[in-house]
Amino acid sequence: MYSLIADALVVAHFLFIVFVVGGGLLVIYWPRAAWLHLPAAAWGAMVEFTGWFCPLTPLENYFRNLAGEASYSGDFVAQYLLFLIYPENLTREAQFVLGFFVVFINIVLYFIAVKKHRRACAK
Repeated sequence: MYSLIADALVVAHFLFIVFVVGGGLLVIYWPRAAWLHLPAAAWGAMVEFTGWFCPLTPLENYFRNLAGEASYSGDFVAQYLLFLIYPENLTREAQFVLGFFVVFINIVLYFIAVKKHRRACAK
């Protein structure tokens, strides 16, 4: 049971990261999504800029330990996504790049959303 909870946390963590990076796409078509997305994007960028750990990481490790499985050190990105993004170790500089990527992509997506909303209101 604990292993299943830990695995569910991994899936939730991954989906949250996808929402942080690409949730602006939802805002283009559903502007009210901004109420959920803006705080999530701010949190995601802040985690990268400050080097904080997302609370889901220690929670996942807690359930892995209860299940008798090995936990890991570091954060979710380092454990599950690092090999996809960088072949070596996640550095502070790389975290800044990720943080700026989150901010940049969402500025672009929100610019598109505002432009679309203004056009719809002008009709």
